[in-house]
Amino acid sequence: MKIGMVGLGRMGGNMVTRLRGAGHAVVGFDVNAAATREAAAHGAEGAASLEDLVRRLAPPRAIWVMVPHGAPTDQTIDALLAVLQPDDVLIDGGNSHYTSSLAVADRCAARDVRFLDIGVSGGVWGLTEGYCLMVGGPREAVDRVRPVLEALAPPHGLAHVGPSGAGHFVKMVHNAIEYAMLQGIGEGFALLHGAPFPLDLRQIADVWQHGSVVRSWLVELLGRAFAQEGNALNTIRGYVDDSGTGRWSVEYAVDQAIPVPVITQALFERFASRVDERFSAKVIAALRNQFGGHAVKPERP
Repeated sequence: MKIGMVGLGRMGGNMVTRLRGAGHAVVGFDVNAAATREAAAHGAEGAASLEDLVRRLAPPRAIWVMVPHGAPTDQTIDALLAVLQPDDVLIDGGNSHYTSSLAVADRCAARDVRFLDIGVSGGVWGLTEGYCLMVGGPREAVDRVRPVLEALAPPHGLAHVGPSGAGHFVKMVHNAIEYAMLQGIGEGFALLHGAPFPLDLRQIADVWQHGSVVRSWLVELLGRAFAQEGNALNTIRGYVDDSGTGRWSVEYAVDQAIPVPVITQALFERFASRVDERFSAKVIAALRNQFGGHAVKPERP
């Protein structure tokens, strides 16, 4: 296939590289011209603007938007809808709120443009390991871009989860579960860090990967973090950001009266990390850097 990719940052740029490696043609655009040049160095065709990107694709087109959620996504989609044609496919692969995706689906339908909302998980490892894709939208559009989806996803890592909005809803809950898992790992290793024994936390993270019921990719990445940063994670400040998906999940739970105490507490612990640093927050910050490339704040001198 030939597909357009808008947003060539950490995730979008790696997705372009993976698609090119699978033999697909990609036209890329980013407001940062250096990112567009970097994508071109990996075999993409660089576009000078959104309009130029659309001109370089033969209809019916497929364009994937991979920019920060909120205003950047809304502005990009509005600009594309002004120049796209009926039967084109427009994909939002960012962490947009599912209600925003429902509204975008309506705007696209008014122009007879097919819209897919795709939750993407995989972080900086997606380039080599593949991206887990949670797809919402009309099946006809999913089938049309399936070759691209299958190139991005690992085996069994692709699911059409429902109609418009479902993809971003599933990804929202996925991230809420991630919050709770990170909090549990962080608190557990805070206990180990405070133990009355000279424990090697990397050793423990590694041994738990063999036969333990808590073995996981996150624990594996934590072992890597201890190897890189040391037993006390001295170079990492215990400050943990939140991307918004955890808040949306808690808001949805409150609205629907669904009890999610662990996820809610994990969100509040992220808020607390910004005023009261804890070792558990260092662990979470280190893990977010390992799997998603999220920036860490250096420990104060």
